[in-house]
Amino acid sequence: MENMKLSIIMPVYNEANSLREIVKRVQQVGLAWEIILVDDGSQDGTREILKEFDGSQNIRVILHEKNQGKGAAVRTGLAAARGDILLIQDADLEYDPRDYPLLLKPIQEGIADVVYGSRFLGGPRRVTMFWHMVANKMLTFMTNLLYDTILSDMETGYKVFRREVIEGMPLHAKRFDFEPEFTAKVLKRHYRIYEVPISFNPRDYSQGKKIKLRDAFEAVWTLLKYRFVD
Repeated sequence: MENMKLSIIMPVYNEANSLREIVKRVQQVGLAWEIILVDDGSQDGTREILKEFDGSQNIRVILHEKNQGKGAAVRTGLAAARGDILLIQDADLEYDPRDYPLLLKPIQEGIADVVYGSRFLGGPRRVTMFWHMVANKMLTFMTNLLYDTILSDMETGYKVFRREVIEGMPLHAKRFDFEPEFTAKVLKRHYRIYEVPISFNPRDYSQGKKIKLRDAFEAVWTLLKYRFVD
């Protein structure tokens, strides 16, 4: 298990201010076998920065010609990944790659197929955005109720899993509905999920946070829909 190759999937959209720093942080951890940057139609100079990375130090760049949404970018990255373990990393510096060893440990020990990095299990975090936290907890409660589980953070961006988990799994998400769709399908397939505490440094809307209220309603519909269909 220690020799398993780790693919980092990084969806990117208008992250010129943070892209160089997050790639540097991922590389400094020294665990990534490959880093796949999927640009989702950025228009803020991000694409010029991506040209610096493409083909260097195990980095691959994939471009969407127009903006399709985070879920679409993640799906593109997953389809291109060649590693044994896949890890989704946002490009906005909210999640810290120094948590990778903790996230990978349950899979490496053979006790989990999927690992969620939970923002609500006691790890260090910036104190901000109360109502955003409430929405996250409500969606997680709904997930637990519908799928008979005990997750603490369904909406976390840190999801790590063995390649076999998504082989044959139909994924259709285009926006932020990736989190509930993936969670619903993992739970229905009875994969072993572990949660570990992570650090979290959320940005607010003045700093470019993209998720909106409508995405919460879309998440509710996604959880309900995939409870009964695949």
